[in-house]
Order: sequence, then C-alpha cells, then structure tokens
Amino acid sequence: MNIIEKTASHGFLGEHEIASVISESMSQLDPDGRRVLVIVPDTTRTAPVPLLFRCLCDLLLHRAEKLDFLVALGTHPPLSEEAMLTHFGLSAGEKAERYGAVELMNHRWDLNGDLTTLGEIPAHEVSALSDGLLNESIPVQLNRRILNYDLILIAGPVFPHEVVGFSGGNKYFFPGIAGPDIVHATHWLGALLTNTRINGTKKTPIRDVMDRAASFIPVEKKCLALVTTHSGVKGIFFGSPEAAWSKAADLSAVTHIQYTDRLYHTVLGVAPQMYDDLWVAGKVMYKLEPVVSDNGRLIIYAPHISEVSYTHGRLIDETGYHVRDYFLKQPDRFKGTPRAVMAHSTHVRGTGVFENGVEKPRIEVILATRIPEIRCRKINLGYMNYRDVILSEYQNRENEGILFVENAGETLYRHQHSPGKGQKG
Repeated sequence: MNIIEKTASHGFLGEHEIASVISESMSQLDPDGRRVLVIVPDTTRTAPVPLLFRCLCDLLLHRAEKLDFLVALGTHPPLSEEAMLTHFGLSAGEKAERYGAVELMNHRWDLNGDLTTLGEIPAHEVSALSDGLLNESIPVQLNRRILNYDLILIAGPVFPHEVVGFSGGNKYFFPGIAGPDIVHATHWLGALLTNTRINGTKKTPIRDVMDRAASFIPVEKKCLALVTTHSGVKGIFFGSPEAAWSKAADLSAVTHIQYTDRLYHTVLGVAPQMYDDLWVAGKVMYKLEPVVSDNGRLIIYAPHISEVSYTHGRLIDETGYHVRDYFLKQPDRFKGTPRAVMAHSTHVRGTGVFENGVEKPRIEVILATRIPEIRCRKINLGYMNYRDVILSEYQNRENEGILFVENAGETLYRHQHSPGKGQKG
C-alpha cells in the first residue's frame, strides 16, 4: 500500500483537507463487518482528537461491526468520564445519543487482568538491537483488548521524544498500551543513551526494539500519523505504522526542531496547561537542555502544577532526581527502583557525572511551580517562587544569554553546531 499524505504548502491544513485525507485513507481499507480499534493519544499531546474521532466515526461507524477508541496512556493516570468526553469533544448527551455504540477506553498498564503476553524478544535479539546496552529478554505485553479486533488504527501526532527519538507509530503500542516490563526496559535504554543523544534522532535502538515488539501483534495495523503544533496541523500520513511514522518524523524534524546560534546561561520554559504534573512537564527540560550552557540554569515555569507525579510520586520522593551515572555506579542501592522512574529522573536532571561519591550535574534545574520548596529540595531540584517570576524580565533577551520559550515541551531546541543536527539515523 502506498503512503497517502498531505502537507501544508504554507500555514496549516484546513479541517476539510484533513478530513479528505482520512476519507481517502479509509477507502484503502475494507472495514465492512470488521471490528476496528482506534488508538489515540492522551491529553498530554497536541492533537485534533475530536476531529479525528468525528471523521473516523462518520466513515466507519455505519460499515464496521464494531468501532472503539483506546487512549494510549502509557503509565499516565486514567481519564475520568468527564475528561474522556472533553478529550473527544463530546457532550454526555451526544455521546449517548449519537455514539452510544462506541466505547471510549482507558489503557491500564497497572492491571494484570487488562494485559496479555504475546511473546518475548529473546536476550540475544535485545542485545543486538540495543548495541549491547541491554542483555535481557523482554516480554511483549499489551492491552488484551487488541485481540478483540480485526484492525488496529493508530491515529496521533509525531514529535521529537526523549526516549525513542521521535514519538508516534509503534510507540502508541509501547509504552502507549503496554505492560510494565517493556515500559521499564525501553525507558531505561533511552536513559542509558541520554536525552541529548536520543531526542530528535530518527533511527535509535529504542525504536528498533519497539518495532520488533510490534511484529508480535497478530492483528492488522495501520497508522494515521500527524505533525501538529499549537497552531494547527502541518501534515498527515497514512500507511503502515512504520512507513507513516517515518514520513511524519521527517516532517517533524523540520517543524519541531529549532536551531539556535548560541547557548544560553538561563532558559525559562513555560509549561502548557496540558502538562498537569512534573512527570509530563519534564518535557520542558528534555526539549531545552541542549541549548543551556555548562553551569547554566533551566527554569520550568508551571504555576498550575502542584504534583511531581500522580502515578509515581512516592517513588520519586524516595529516589530523587539524579544524573545517569548516579544510578549506574550504585546498582545495589537502586536495584528495587523501577527503571522507568530512574529514566525519568535522569532525563529531568540532565547530563552530568558522579565521581568519588559526588554528583555534578551539568546544569541547574529549577521548578517554579506550586510544588513546595521543601519537596523540591528533597527530590534534588532547585526552587523558585512562581509568584516572584516576572515573565517579561526573561523575554527578548537572547543577546544577553537568556532564552524565553512559551508552550515549551514539544519543540526541541538545539545549538546549530550540535552533533544531532540533521541526523536521521
């Protein structure tokens, strides 16, 4: 099947253009009498989920035997009924009257009864795929609901990503609707390679592991991959998860990566409202770390955030935020800590060294949130009272070495001479 694609020649695609591509894409399928499951992103990604939902329902609901939607939450908390309706752009009455046959479902990574094991990637394959960084077998465990359908359609955006390089494609399976083992393994592999090496790189060992894991899925898989910004949709691609993602990643590289001609001693990133805890607002750090100079500081400004992680907060309180080698050089101390938690910890803390029992991060990471100062210090991060932050004092001062970024977290900033520039694998 050829890739069906549409990119904006200038500006953004209109809703009618997006709907037209979706219509053409669905015409390539044979949905009659088939059970179709659509996997969509959660609320922490910029995506036109209501438009995707309505287009797909209009095209498939009267033809498919069953049409349902599953939110790829990974380890994020499940959406409430109200939040789910808002995410899909529905009122309770409209859902009941017009879309009553359509199930809107949360993925639950933490409920064994919701999961099924499809197989196992043997240790020698994992070692080969990870360039020897991981030498272990990985169970391929996914949401068991996928086995109730004849066709799985991934529908969601692609962005630079700290764990896999670029999100999207088979990442909607792993960790999107996966069990804990492969989540921990892939996130730790990304941490071993570090955010600054992985983020915005198209071909990565983690992507190879995810693509191999997806080959175990015994259901036909297709993908609508979008490249989106806060202002609109730049492009949409339909095909296999691998092919559609590849096209979208190329467009994302020119849409979501911004090169600067200098490094900055102070960077303030404003976290958007869709990041409701530090677990996801850490993306501000992931996308801006590469342009902070040595011994500089990165400020995550998010007055709406009061929690470190709704899912993993207790573990992070115990572990704190540290550079990668802090964990690698003390394996016995952290052998019981989930690796996805350690990976998140290293990504937020950034690069650095741990020598002779002393941790030396490359930069300072400061929280300007509602998280109390005592907790910020406990988890090894800096604190700034958000009430004292005057945003205008950080704006338009690039020539002084100060960078201000609105809606931080989806656009990756790189120094123009960074090793990753132009890298596609």
